[in-house]
Amino acid sequence: MTRDDGGDADDGGGRMMTPEDFRRHGHALVDWMADYMAGIEDYPVLAQVAPGEVAARLPAAPPEAGEPVEAIFRDFVEIVMPGMTHWQHPSFFAYFPANASPHSVLAEMLTATLGAQCMIWQTSPAATELETRVMDWLRAMIGLPETFTGVIQDTASAATLCAILSARERASGFAVNERGLADGPARTVYCSVETHSSIEKAVKIAGLGSQGLRALPADDRFALVPAALEAAIADDRAAGRQPICVVATLGTTAASGFDPLRPIAEICRRHGVWLHVDAAWAGSALLLPEQRWMSDGIEHADSVVFNPHKWLLTNFDCSAYFVRDPETLTRTFAIAPEYLKTAEDERVINYRDWGVALGRRFRALKLWFVIRGHGVAGLRAMLRRHIALAHDLAETIAAEPDFELVVAPVLSLLCFRYRPAGADPAALDALNETLLARLDASGALYLTHARVAGSYVIRFCVGQGRTERRHVVAAWRRIAATARALD
Repeated sequence: MTRDDGGDADDGGGRMMTPEDFRRHGHALVDWMADYMAGIEDYPVLAQVAPGEVAARLPAAPPEAGEPVEAIFRDFVEIVMPGMTHWQHPSFFAYFPANASPHSVLAEMLTATLGAQCMIWQTSPAATELETRVMDWLRAMIGLPETFTGVIQDTASAATLCAILSARERASGFAVNERGLADGPARTVYCSVETHSSIEKAVKIAGLGSQGLRALPADDRFALVPAALEAAIADDRAAGRQPICVVATLGTTAASGFDPLRPIAEICRRHGVWLHVDAAWAGSALLLPEQRWMSDGIEHADSVVFNPHKWLLTNFDCSAYFVRDPETLTRTFAIAPEYLKTAEDERVINYRDWGVALGRRFRALKLWFVIRGHGVAGLRAMLRRHIALAHDLAETIAAEPDFELVVAPVLSLLCFRYRPAGADPAALDALNETLLARLDASGALYLTHARVAGSYVIRFCVGQGRTERRHVVAAWRRIAATARALD
C-alpha cells in the first residue's frame, strides 16, 4: 500500500479503508467540523473566487491509484473551501436559510454510515416507521388536522410536482398515466405572479406546457386575488379547458406574500380543483400559535409542503409533504415489478410509491434528532427570535430618511432600498444594485435582491440558526455606511 504523509491509500485493488483508519480520519474530520462551526464567522460569507478559479486547480483526469486521505483533505481545505459560500454563517441573510444544526449533522453522519436505501419497508423497517411517526409529530406541531398524512420529499419543488401530477391524474380519472395527454382537454394550473418558479417547472414536467399555467395578479400585499382566480377558472371552463390545480403560497420568495387560503379553498371546492399549499419557507412558523392566521382554511387543501431544511435546523434536504388523500398520491406513482414485491406489502407503508424517486434516503433520522434535541419549545424560541430581529431592523430602516422600507416583515423577511434625498428616481435601481454588489463583495454579509412593483430592492431574511442581534446590528451598520459612501 502506498503511503504519503503517514496516510493510507488504496493499493489499486479496490480495498476498503480499515475501521481503525476510518476511526482516525473520522476523529480528525469531526475535529475540523467542530472548529468550523466555532470559527465560521472568520470566513467571508460569500465565496471570494472568480468563475473557473476552483476548476483551474483541479486535475483534468482522475488519479489512477488511490490517494491518502490526508492529501485529499488538504486539497479540500486549500481548493474547495475558498470556493464555498457559507450558508451557516450568522451573517447569511440571502435567499431563505438552509440550516444545518449540530444535531442534524450528527444524524446525517449516521445516515451516511448506515448507507441504507429505504425504498420499501423491508429494506429498512425502522426508516419507514420512524418517518411515519416523525411526520405525525410534525403535522401536529404545525397545527394540521389529523386528516393529513405526511411523507418526506427531497425538496418543495419535488413535492409540488407530486401535487400537480396527482391533480392531473385525479382530474383525468387516472387516464393520463394510462394513455398520455393527447386524448384529453388542455389542462390548466393557477397561481399568483409572485409564486415560485418551481411551479412553472412542475407544470412543464407534468406535460401541461407553459401555456397551461395561469399566473394571476397579486394585490398590494403580494397575495393572490380570489376574484381573479374565480374569473380565470370560469374563462378556461368556457373555452373547453380543464382546471386541475391551484397553487397557493404562504410566504412568497420576493416579498413574503401570503395567499388567502379560505376563499381560495372555497373556489377550488366549487370547481373540483386540487389545492396545493406551498409554504416552503413560512410553514416552519406555523409552529407558533400566534402565526397560524396564515393557515386559515388549510384544512380544505389537498396537499401542503414546507421545508424543515429551511428554518427548522435540519440540513438539506428534507421537505415535509402532507396530503389529505394518500391513495391518490400512491395510485399516481405506484409501480409494482415482481422484484419489489414482499410478503409484508399489505401490512406496511412502502414509501417508494409516495413520490417520483424509487430510491430514498433515511431523511427522517435527522429530523428526529433535531426535534428531540431542541424540543418544540426550543424551535419556537428560535423562530420568535428571528422574527423579532427582523421587525426591529425594519423599524430602524423606516426611521432613516435616506432609506425606504419597501416591504415590512410579516415574519422575518423584509425588503428595502437606499433612496438618498435628491436622487434621480430613474437611477435608484442602479444605485441599489451597486450597493448590493459592494456589500456582498465585502464578505461580511450576504444579501440578495428582488423586484417589487417593478423596483429593484434588497432582501434581508433573518433565519440562520446562529444569528444573534449583534449580527443584524453589524449588518445594518455596514449597509448604511456603504450606501452613504456611494458617489
